[in-house]
Amino acid sequence: MSTPFSGYGAEIYLHGLAGQTPALPTDPARLEEAARAVLDDGPFGYVAGGAGQGATMRANRAAFDRHGLVPRMLRETTVRDWSTTVLGTAMPAPLLLAPIGVLSIMHEDAEPGVARAAAGLGVPMVLSTASSHTIEEVAEASGEGPRWFQLYWPTEDAVTVSLLDRARRAGFSALVVTLDTWTLGWRPADLDQSYLPFLRGVGCAVPFSDPAFLAGLAASPEDDLMAAVGRWVPMFTGTALRWDRLDLIREHWDGPIVLKGVLHPEDALRAVEAGMDGVVVSNHGGRQVDRAVGSLSALPGVVAAVEGRAAVLFDSGVRTGADVAVALALGADAVLLGRPYAYGLALGGQDGVTHVLRSVLAEMDLTLALAGHADLAGLRSSPDALVTLPR
Repeated sequence: MSTPFSGYGAEIYLHGLAGQTPALPTDPARLEEAARAVLDDGPFGYVAGGAGQGATMRANRAAFDRHGLVPRMLRETTVRDWSTTVLGTAMPAPLLLAPIGVLSIMHEDAEPGVARAAAGLGVPMVLSTASSHTIEEVAEASGEGPRWFQLYWPTEDAVTVSLLDRARRAGFSALVVTLDTWTLGWRPADLDQSYLPFLRGVGCAVPFSDPAFLAGLAASPEDDLMAAVGRWVPMFTGTALRWDRLDLIREHWDGPIVLKGVLHPEDALRAVEAGMDGVVVSNHGGRQVDRAVGSLSALPGVVAAVEGRAAVLFDSGVRTGADVAVALALGADAVLLGRPYAYGLALGGQDGVTHVLRSVLAEMDLTLALAGHADLAGLRSSPDALVTLPR
């Protein structure tokens, strides 16, 4: 079955006959510039900024530049099918929306708007614990769309168990446990603005609607916001968790579990040995450890270590459909897209997210087709599809 993602380009060209150009840029660099123009310094810096001097963010992009696709000619690629199933979730292409918190600072459509856009295209959304809307509200907006839940692991077990129970009952099928943000990295863009939304109760809708969390408060968050913030912020920052604590997650989540933030092959092996179902090779988009290795540079080592015993997903530095193609060629089972959809949200709400998704999917489709690949099986059976470029 053909998945005509590339049709979005034809649609745009046809609109040109009526004098219409896209409401938002298709170039991710221009998309970021446009978002910068409409957002205040705090919200823009929160999404666009990175740790330290931004070395990891640059490393993420440089890692892509060190790889090149090698197109093959005269192959039948006019009919293409990029559909796949990852950890029991069927998707039209190996692309998911990465968890991004506090989306209400970008646009009033926030997480529900993102959920509706993703569901409209069949693309799974990974909902952040730091959502500005509740688990249940985002699930309702998602409808029948595929959805995963990302956990910032609270240090209080009762709250952890309650969040997992709510996510499962709301139809979230897979759990993504973020490992690399047990405390916030050094982020100058936020520090220089003294901007941390959580301290104002923004991005706290999930805990502030949770019965186990509320049980530890003398008053509701509406009546005593600072007490609620003072209970929540230390609960998900400041305490490093350990491998032996994964048993709690497995005990209380009966679906697939993915560990996000894995860069070292030995950590990937430990995840497999601990019974985890997948890992996300990620450095949190360069937001946590400055001078960390570029995420794409770590991907082949993790893929080799796992040897197919768990799903290997990828994020950090992904901006285009061509980036998605490269990560897939390096062995990723699926790719998570982050900042670009947040910029689309800022510029056009739900419609902006749809535009970004359709653009990335169209470019991925065209890039791989023009490189001689018609489906994931063909790409993965072509070890010469990608070369490492000389430095």
